[in-house]
Amino acid sequence: MALRESTERRILDAAEDLFFSNGVAATPIDAVIDRAGVSAATLYRGWASKELLLAAALDRRQRAWIAEWDARIAEAHDDQGRLLAVFDALESFREQPRGSRWCAFLGAAAEYADAPQQVADAVRADTEALRSRLTDLARPVVGDRAAELAEQLLLVVSGDLAMRLREPGGSTATARSVARALLAER
Repeated sequence: MALRESTERRILDAAEDLFFSNGVAATPIDAVIDRAGVSAATLYRGWASKELLLAAALDRRQRAWIAEWDARIAEAHDDQGRLLAVFDALESFREQPRGSRWCAFLGAAAEYADAPQQVADAVRADTEALRSRLTDLARPVVGDRAAELAEQLLLVVSGDLAMRLREPGGSTATARSVARALLAER
């Protein structure tokens, strides 16, 4: 029997709040059950393991991130602005109620050196989405060097996300500046 949508949302909200704020390893499944206000049987009816719950939370988070990025792309006025919209999206996503202190995908990858397949797939899907979207957005700006620029921007974005652990209140200003310097080299 499938979970009700509202129950699924409560469980995923609780998992996301706890996993991506406290860490996956530091969060026992009982804490998720308590936060969601459900029974263990209800949680396990939806996800057979903590790792499957984590993968579902990551999948949902990626969809929310892509929607935020798409909204910032839609606000841009030119090709370069659409490419740099990733930094606007990083800022606005962080300000959302479910925004976390850093990247949930980097956190999951760091906590799981030998990630279960579902978790590794979710992290890989996020990385590939970033890479392919940045490549597509870079193509009108730099043509056939789009893949190279996308890899550089992926590194800048990842570095910006990691810096949020060192400077939680920081902005994307430095990352955007580095990205603009990369574009100026072209």
